[in-house]
Amino acid sequence: MRKRIGLIVLTGMMTACAAQRHTTPTIPISALKLLAVEEIPYDARFKGTTVGGLSGIDYDSTQQSYYLISDDRSALQPARFYTMKIYLNNQGFDSLRITDVVTLLQPDGHPFPNTQQDPAHTPDPEALRYDPVRKQMVWTSEGERIVSNKDTVLENPSIHFIEPDGKFIDSIPLPRNLWMHANEKGPRRNGVLEGITYANGYQTLYVSLEEPRYEDGERADIRPNDAWVRIYRFNRENLRNTAQYAYKLEPIAYPTFPANAFKINGIPDILSAGGTRLLVMERSFSTGRMPCTIKIFLTDYSKAEDISKVNSLKRKPPTRPLKKKLLLNMDDLGIYVDNVEGMTFGPTLPNGHRTLLMVSDNNFSQLEKTQLFLFEVMP
Repeated sequence: MRKRIGLIVLTGMMTACAAQRHTTPTIPISALKLLAVEEIPYDARFKGTTVGGLSGIDYDSTQQSYYLISDDRSALQPARFYTMKIYLNNQGFDSLRITDVVTLLQPDGHPFPNTQQDPAHTPDPEALRYDPVRKQMVWTSEGERIVSNKDTVLENPSIHFIEPDGKFIDSIPLPRNLWMHANEKGPRRNGVLEGITYANGYQTLYVSLEEPRYEDGERADIRPNDAWVRIYRFNRENLRNTAQYAYKLEPIAYPTFPANAFKINGIPDILSAGGTRLLVMERSFSTGRMPCTIKIFLTDYSKAEDISKVNSLKRKPPTRPLKKKLLLNMDDLGIYVDNVEGMTFGPTLPNGHRTLLMVSDNNFSQLEKTQLFLFEVMP
């Protein structure tokens, strides 16, 4: 079901799809059915940029376009996102066409620096969502935490609002428990703001950590443990953090080879399913095994407790965490699945079912793949 296609050659007809309303109705979901897989060639180029590191995807139903953020830390080219047309037919994907690349800008109007220029202000872009009500975008950066004998770099994570042309608008003041520290306190490096989604008619933002804060628990491991991560709720109007919820990660799917090598399980993305429900993606990777294990869970936060005043979930475990129901384990699909990090609802199929699209981050490595997955949402 996987094939390679060109990026800027248009072939075939676009599937007609009506624009969705600005509110998000409750989407009934019982399962996700794989329809097709596409692969973007390694080291593809567009307007002088390297297409890769795609860590987030969002669908603009009005323009029938997709926005994909790259996690290039201004190392290859300035931090950026892409606009893409994805055309469907009765078999799934018809063709892809990148239509634009937009540079993310600082408040002073300049592109973000790389680590050689200014490591304390280098972004680590991970998630992007479009707001059709305000015609703005929001994106997250994981910040930086390097503590060594040679140097210490501490950069807090961030949530920025921008114009569609990349111009900075505003940032959300983050709660103190998201600030970086030189000691083992607060977020871990590369385990911070990976997922973001709008809800409640674009009046609410939910943002997820990838891994537990130091105070909240150990990282996920092969054996089950209390690896608690936080999902943050923000009011879009006043930018206040109005609640935090506890979510327990699954164990890492496979042991590493060699033993004690790098392994991880965390949340690379979340997506509102309407009402009080979120889709939560968990991504597990173990050294010695190229594929990743991607699981999609359905959660409901209506009965979960607000833990915003609890500093340590190690000391005070949650009594009412987010409950989760497994919708999909991509290991069961029988295909190669790489480092999937983003998901979005797409257009409606002729049978009235919604689509769900996912994208993988190839880390700009020739050994990894940039994949697009198309699913049918089964009610």
